[in-house]
Amino acid sequence: MADETETGTPAPHKMPHAHAPSGHDARPVPPAEPNPARWGRIDDEGTVYVRTADGERAVGVWQAGTPDEGLLHYARRFDDMRTEVELLETRLNSGAGDPKHALSTATQLRDGLADAAVVGDLAALAARLEQIVAHAERALANAKHEREEARSAAIGRKQALAEEAEQIAADSTQWKVAGDRLRAILDEWKTVKGVDRKTDDELWKRFSKARESFNRRRGSHFAELDKQRAAAKVRKEELIAEAESLVDSEEWGATAGRYKDLMAEWKAAGRAPKETDDALWQRFRAAQDKFFARRSAVFSERDAEFAENATQKEELLAEAEKIDPAANLDSAKAHLRRLQEQWDEIGKVPRERIRELDGRLKAVQDRIREVEDSRWRRTDPEAQARVDQFRERVQQFESQAAKARAAGDERRAKKADEQAAQWREWMAAAERAVADR
Repeated sequence: MADETETGTPAPHKMPHAHAPSGHDARPVPPAEPNPARWGRIDDEGTVYVRTADGERAVGVWQAGTPDEGLLHYARRFDDMRTEVELLETRLNSGAGDPKHALSTATQLRDGLADAAVVGDLAALAARLEQIVAHAERALANAKHEREEARSAAIGRKQALAEEAEQIAADSTQWKVAGDRLRAILDEWKTVKGVDRKTDDELWKRFSKARESFNRRRGSHFAELDKQRAAAKVRKEELIAEAESLVDSEEWGATAGRYKDLMAEWKAAGRAPKETDDALWQRFRAAQDKFFARRSAVFSERDAEFAENATQKEELLAEAEKIDPAANLDSAKAHLRRLQEQWDEIGKVPRERIRELDGRLKAVQDRIREVEDSRWRRTDPEAQARVDQFRERVQQFESQAAKARAAGDERRAKKADEQAAQWREWMAAAERAVADR
């Protein structure tokens, strides 16, 4: 062989130091079994040597067979170690291996190479182990970083959940929605992992305190609500008692008004406990319905009577509207009086007909009154006297104006003229009234 000495013994290879730096460029580790003599030898006394960068190192004694068999035995032991290292590297590269275990195993193998009883390329194996150690250390650092990020995210999420719970505890009055949300927060809380115990305990205390605060506030609210509903039940029972006492009343207007007031008071009383509120309402409503059913029956009967009264009054109006006061005023007045007596005896009519029917009767009354007033004006002996009185006053003020003007008192003259003019207007009106008769 080209690398053997003159005595036939293979020359030692120059190999990297057992603790060579790691890197992705580490050369493959060749198997030792195909050529064990390349990596070691056995002397005449049976001592087994492995070649290293620092020279030969005794790794054991072989006396059980030939030197070749001995070298092959130690080469196989090296290949077993090489296979373990390759398996370790493969699992680490695939992500299936535990970086911590890989680091521990690789370090232990690397540190044990100086005393390993094997024959093979120890330098290449050392370089490969250095690479695995470096890889495992990086993987551990990355895992630690990921754990820190996960821890930070988990802490942030639990802080957010605690803050939300505290907000709910302080402000929310949507009791069911808020209670459901707190339960959902608790369920999510249990799924958030990776928080250190101290921080987790502190956050849990905040969340637990917020939940207890909300439960106390909610309990206080419903206790007060129960108290209010109990008071509402008592008040509604009082209203029912009054409503039932009015069922047989025949004071239709006043009682209907009172039922309206009772309804307003019922609404103001608030809700009674859920299991009794509907039953109380049914009793209250039944009393109202019974009264208004009676009133409706009475009103229906009365409306029928009033409709008949309206028909009778229409017949009287037809007769009254034929009266001619201009032909015979006294007869017309007597006729109208008789009709009015019958009108009063007939009684009430439907409310919506009152204005129409009364208006027609009033029109007849007004026509007769106009004729009567006209006749009175024609026969009034005081009318002409008023005309003469107004004329005399006009003459008096005109005389006063003339005297004042003659005396040079224009102010008094002007005032007397104004008064004369006013009385002259009244005189003219009185003269027209007499002329119209």
